[in-house]
Amino acid sequence: MPHIQQLPPHLADLIAAGEVVERPASVVKELVENAIDAGASAVVVEIQNGGMSLIRVTDNGCGIAPQELPAAFLRHATSKLRKPEDLAAIGTLGFRGEALAAIAAVSRLDVLSRQKGAPLGASLSLEGGVPGPVEEAGCPEGTTFLVRELFYNTPARLKFMKSDSAEASAVGALAGQIALSHPEVSLQYIRDGREELHTPGDGRLLSAIYAVRGRDFARSLTPVEGGGEGVRVRGFVTEPLAGRGTRAMQTFFCCGRMIKSSLLTAALEEAYANRQMKGKFPGCVLHVDLPLREVDVNVHPAKTVVKFAAERAVFSAVHHTVRDALDRAGQADQGDAPAAPPPLPASAPAAPAPSGRTAPRGDFYRTMDAKTFRERVQTPHPAGGTRLDPEQGRRQAVFRDADRPAPIPRREQRPAPAAEETVPGPTVPPPPAPEAHPAQTAEAHPAPEPEEQTTLTPAPAPWRFAGEVLNTYIIAEDGEDVWLIDKHAAHERINFDRMRSSTEPVMRQQLLSGAAVDLSQEQYGVLLENLPLLEAFGFEAEDFGAGCLMVRAVPSDLDTGLIRETLEMLADRLLTAGSADPAAARDAMLHTMACKASIKGGWRSDPAELRALLEKVQSGEVQFCPHGRPVKVKLSRYEIEKMFKRA
Repeated sequence: MPHIQQLPPHLADLIAAGEVVERPASVVKELVENAIDAGASAVVVEIQNGGMSLIRVTDNGCGIAPQELPAAFLRHATSKLRKPEDLAAIGTLGFRGEALAAIAAVSRLDVLSRQKGAPLGASLSLEGGVPGPVEEAGCPEGTTFLVRELFYNTPARLKFMKSDSAEASAVGALAGQIALSHPEVSLQYIRDGREELHTPGDGRLLSAIYAVRGRDFARSLTPVEGGGEGVRVRGFVTEPLAGRGTRAMQTFFCCGRMIKSSLLTAALEEAYANRQMKGKFPGCVLHVDLPLREVDVNVHPAKTVVKFAAERAVFSAVHHTVRDALDRAGQADQGDAPAAPPPLPASAPAAPAPSGRTAPRGDFYRTMDAKTFRERVQTPHPAGGTRLDPEQGRRQAVFRDADRPAPIPRREQRPAPAAEETVPGPTVPPPPAPEAHPAQTAEAHPAPEPEEQTTLTPAPAPWRFAGEVLNTYIIAEDGEDVWLIDKHAAHERINFDRMRSSTEPVMRQQLLSGAAVDLSQEQYGVLLENLPLLEAFGFEAEDFGAGCLMVRAVPSDLDTGLIRETLEMLADRLLTAGSADPAAARDAMLHTMACKASIKGGWRSDPAELRALLEKVQSGEVQFCPHGRPVKVKLSRYEIEKMFKRA
């Protein structure tokens, strides 16, 4: 057995850096959190080549004293903890003292800092964690970090980095999360010289949501405020009709820290029970505040997972606060006066419009009053009334129209003249009857004998179509067995096999006007990476900037009301499957396209369509859906009779 020995300091630093610095977004997270802890009211994040070439984070916080600059890059050196009791009530974002040491160990780093009121600042350069001398420097108040050539000395880590666009999207997603966690801080994100995000920092959460998530998301929100048992819940949730196809728009914060929590997700979605359409998920930006001693943030290296001392109280506070907010919004919508929208931000940063946009998002709030805002939010429903989601309204209108009997066309009928009445008009003599000709008699041309014809009658099917239940399951009788068939799963498998085996280009429909689709940064980044794959499946899309794709054409099988939902699902599948594997990425696209092009459970279907699906299933051609779920279930006569105590 090899002898035990202590690792050299440099190797130990590299191992520690691997726990903290996973990718450029990890560097940005640590540096921005340090800036917020330093009391900054404005932070600028700038990256180049996805952050691999350059990361610059500038803040206007309290700064670092020149004599303390070298100590800031020592492991476990921090200004945020003094005694063991402090670990039980951590109120800062960073506290371990490992971030700067880990970042410096795997990069070339420069820092410039000047304390408030100091005439001069100081600068320090480090390479691979080795510091140089501290020098005087002229710089603004606050601190600036320049991180260059990340992972230059750890090639094993470098080869696992994704493309520049994917890494930049991860940084953008992180910047948006931090902006939502601290709306009082103005955060600017610049990618390769182009501004991607700029929040006003006015302290209003709705302003930050509008800047990060866009207008469509912001105008579908309901304010949430409440709590109990020492837990306070505040923020915004989407209205039930504005549900999303994924959970990508659910964001939770605990004591100012972005977290991932299945407990909070369950509490949120439980509040939407019997309100949200099946398969849809609510979006939210929720802050959960509770005493610092009631939450442990030191259970995960990335500090994105926390542990609650009273999970039941947290669940109850989130669930009841969100449910009460939805109840109030529903009651207001049923009243005579429409519900007032959330208070609008007074202003937004006047950022230059990205290429292709007509105006920056901030102009929306500067030029629109509350009345106009409400008019734009409430879109006319196709079948009367008002709906906040045109897609849902359209679909509901289709169902209502399907329930109505078809109108019987009216026919104008003139009364027939009485027997004794004569119809006036000119008298026309009848034509003379033609004379018979011997050559035209039947004897001269006898009729030919009819030839015997063979009629092909299809063999009767061994099964009998018995109907449909719950607008979802086909019932068929096959001898002594009864079959239940999931029509959506069967149709999805048929579409999947057809698309997978097709060698022809996908038919597409051109949109009269492009559809701007706002996405989360992760979804936006992965779709930008796979634009050629989208084009191969019938989409024509282009980068519209700031997390938005402009869609010009979609596959002919796709309902145009499902564009955003389909792209969100495609992005999530690509994120799961990994765009680096072409076969997995293609199958992920096919799964989503087949699902969206199929009939849905709950839809009314024509009996002929159901019989066609039944024939495909009973012939053995379709057995499982693309996800592996069974398409049909058999109940034997014995099983049925046993249920009724007849066997």
